[in-house]
Amino acid sequence: MSPTVTRNQLEFAFPDVHPDARLHIRVHRTLRVPDDETTYGLPPGIGSFSLINAGTVAHRPRTWAGSDVLLPMWQAEAAWFSFNSPEDYPFLVRISVGGINAVTGDDFSDAVDFLGEDYFEVPEQPWLDGFRVDEKTVRQFVAMPLGGGYTAAEQLSGADDGRVRIQVTPLRSSTWNERVAARRVALPLPAPDMMNLCAEAPEATGAMGMGAGGSITQTIATPVEPRTNWDTDATGAAVLRIINSADWEGLTGTAPHHAPPTIEEYLQYGYPWFEWYDDSLARRGGSKLTDLKTVKEIGDSKGESPLPDNPSFDPPAPHIVTA
Repeated sequence: MSPTVTRNQLEFAFPDVHPDARLHIRVHRTLRVPDDETTYGLPPGIGSFSLINAGTVAHRPRTWAGSDVLLPMWQAEAAWFSFNSPEDYPFLVRISVGGINAVTGDDFSDAVDFLGEDYFEVPEQPWLDGFRVDEKTVRQFVAMPLGGGYTAAEQLSGADDGRVRIQVTPLRSSTWNERVAARRVALPLPAPDMMNLCAEAPEATGAMGMGAGGSITQTIATPVEPRTNWDTDATGAAVLRIINSADWEGLTGTAPHHAPPTIEEYLQYGYPWFEWYDDSLARRGGSKLTDLKTVKEIGDSKGESPLPDNPSFDPPAPHIVTA
């Protein structure tokens, strides 16, 4: 099944599995952290990206399905993904960026690799800011044009399919029902006088992919659910296509969002920074993405400057947050 696009978020719902099986995914605008020797905290979101179904665009390429979702980004703009299940219903999530797995760097396949753990679980993993390179670091997602060798997929596989694929698998309803029942048994009943007896969801001009930006401290949680707990027959998927914001109005008839702020503007307004690191669940070791060259490194090797307004700076002390 494909998700619906509502209020600029992807909404997955699996009513045939369980009424609680709902997952919301947003793509957030954020500051592009400097591509230097520093590992930065989590920059905050500065609003959600607009999302629209490709089926609403009159003159779209034949290779785009009507259910594909279009995501406008300025060249060299950064993004992060958030995952929220209103009832904390567990989901297995896999992300392909240009044809490679964002967690392992392997070529993406439709089948879950439980042995290689090419996925993460929600709600244990509430955010993903970039490509996982080691047990405590990701390289920020940065939008770059296809064909120039800047995207992670072009670097690792020689090609980029121009798609961000998000695959979502819900927990089996029987497992969820057992947990809900156990929680109800475990919860103490309130005293009688406190009870409330009334109480009772590049295939076109402007196509882009994701390159690897600066380093951000972020863990990718180790899976905790046994593979038999996942209802793999009920898997849903979304395809996002990144469109250069400079071409957005010509394609959709609507103006793109304003260009991202420079670092100087960002610091001037005093936006907060964050830190979220869960060592107890942190996935150990590296991946094929460990030696990934960044957009800046590729640009330097070509004598190009693909990242404007990207000076180093001392970020403010981060706020410590928990999932």
